[in-house]
Amino acid sequence: MIERASNRLASESSPYLRQHANNPVNWYAWGAEALSRAKAEDKPILLSIGYSACHWCHVMAHESFENAEIAALMNQHFINIKVDREERPDLDDIYQKSAQVFTGRGGGWPLTMFLTPAQEPFYGGTYFPPVPRHSLPAFPDVLRGVLEAYRSHKDEVQKNVERVKGGLLKVGVPTGSQAVTERLLEQAVSELGQLFDPLHGGFGEGPKFPTVPPLSLMCLRSVRTKDSRLLDMVLLQLRRMADGGLYDHLGGGFHRYSVDAEWKIPHFEKMLYDNAQLVRLYLDGWRLTKEEGFRRVVEETLDYVRRELMHSDGAFFAAQDADSEGREGAYFLWTHDEIVSELGSDLGGEFCRAYGVTTEGNFEGKNVLHRLEGGRLTTEEQESAESTLKPAREKLLAARERRVKPLRDSNILTSWNAMMISAMFDAAVTLNQPTYRLAAEKALTFLLDYAFVHGRVYHTVVEGKGRLNGYLDDAAWLAAALLDAFEATSHRWYLDQARLVTDSIESHFWDEAGGGGCFFTSHDHERLIQRMKTGTDSAIPAGNAVTASVFLRLFSLTGEERYHERAGKILRLFERGMSQNPYGSAALLCSVDWWLSGPREIVIVGTRGHAMTEAMLRTVSQRFIPHRVVLVTEEANAGDAHEFPLGKGKVSLNGRPTAYVCQRQTCSQPVVDLQQLEGMF
Repeated sequence: MIERASNRLASESSPYLRQHANNPVNWYAWGAEALSRAKAEDKPILLSIGYSACHWCHVMAHESFENAEIAALMNQHFINIKVDREERPDLDDIYQKSAQVFTGRGGGWPLTMFLTPAQEPFYGGTYFPPVPRHSLPAFPDVLRGVLEAYRSHKDEVQKNVERVKGGLLKVGVPTGSQAVTERLLEQAVSELGQLFDPLHGGFGEGPKFPTVPPLSLMCLRSVRTKDSRLLDMVLLQLRRMADGGLYDHLGGGFHRYSVDAEWKIPHFEKMLYDNAQLVRLYLDGWRLTKEEGFRRVVEETLDYVRRELMHSDGAFFAAQDADSEGREGAYFLWTHDEIVSELGSDLGGEFCRAYGVTTEGNFEGKNVLHRLEGGRLTTEEQESAESTLKPAREKLLAARERRVKPLRDSNILTSWNAMMISAMFDAAVTLNQPTYRLAAEKALTFLLDYAFVHGRVYHTVVEGKGRLNGYLDDAAWLAAALLDAFEATSHRWYLDQARLVTDSIESHFWDEAGGGGCFFTSHDHERLIQRMKTGTDSAIPAGNAVTASVFLRLFSLTGEERYHERAGKILRLFERGMSQNPYGSAALLCSVDWWLSGPREIVIVGTRGHAMTEAMLRTVSQRFIPHRVVLVTEEANAGDAHEFPLGKGKVSLNGRPTAYVCQRQTCSQPVVDLQQLEGMF
């Protein structure tokens, strides 16, 4: 067999781009060479955006980009550009929103967009098959139609360009600045309740994504307003996702989404950002209920991340692929006979009954494991079942390890790493697991060594070097992780670093002239057709929402009024977006809840490592306390000014670790008893 020559993508650092290095397509990476050639030859740009763990990206690559005839058509008439959405979320955001203008629905990957040489989108969609299929036009026909429009119908092309530009202005340039009130939150949870599926959990019909911010908002409002219905919805979804095929019952961790309404059949890739967010949500579920199943999900998910997604230097890789051996989900699927062969007829039969395994299968003749059909068990029944099923799962996992594993996406992204670092710090303190803290600190050290250099945040780390200007998400999540590190360890250095990263946000992203808020790209970033400033969540919470949260936390810890003012500007700026789209703005709405209610500021005067100090910390961390800020501090000497405003005037009682709980500049009486402390929440 003759090996096909490599194209330009062979030298790229992105694993996704390198996957296309042997396509017959004359691919370019995004950059001056491709854009200049498009202008010089007056050719439309075919922009294809995806990521290395994306199943349908693989399908389109195999069907079309590896097809010599289709590639020849692309090469003759288009400038073909491949983009890794993980490396360039700025481009992905712009052109995903452009695609939504054309299609009238959500985007996705692979994203297929057609641009003028000036980078202006005039047509696009997502996956296109090589022949007409499922109401989708054939990709070659799309190419010919686009080419005809570009050559012969310039006026229609320009109309499309102007329509998209108008749409981008609406979503990328907020026009708010209204006051934020409780009514905004009341309307939001009312709308979320109407969208919620009361039978299976989740919002709307399938496919369903495990979107976390709306559930976090419902948790907050349930506790604040004593509305148990909101909490019931959240718990229903947590249980259904954990029982369904969305969760990997053998290896831990969550797949990206469910293709059905019941959470039974997943899209099999696993993303670092999903698992980071879900760990924290399940920790909240455990704090609210003490259900052992929620704790098990957290521990198994973090075990998965450390086993499959951890770099030798401590950082975390981006994802694990959906495919192995050229088939979707092959690594995760089982037949009835395979399970009985591994476990024996008795245990195998019991396992199959528990995990919905049948001889006919539920996915292409095989089985996605799930526990959706067994009904809710009592605590005693769960413990009894676990004593049998846990060793069976371990044996099947060992057997699965002998299979060909899905490829791992080796991108190390600052924002996604910071999210997982925060999750591990949260789990370390809540579950009293020092191994999680050590893993979090090692990964955070990696980011501070390579992704935050000379006051500049970088987006990704490649071969020990930060590269690509960081985006708002990178800086905001890194600042948040540093604040989590400070609260988990009380090391002042982490707080100092958080302030430096926040200074970088203010220098590179803050838009004072536009009424506040942060752009997604830095002030010295490559000029694109729109510099976006948005509060809408994507697969991860919006960078402006995370930034608002960071400002609010820093205000509590430092007392510096400018942090509070900047948070308020963000929330007022995006008020209209929150009122129009609460589901997509749920992360910002969580900050609105903080802004309106004020945080619980918990000060423990004591020494880290002291048994009672640590017991007080565990008592706090194991309760669901909305918007808590925790400070452990040594007692100031008489007459000394305390370095933290929160600690000012706080003294220990008789030299014993002592806790204070404050809200809205009012503090409780000091307590030294754990039961007293617990009773305050």
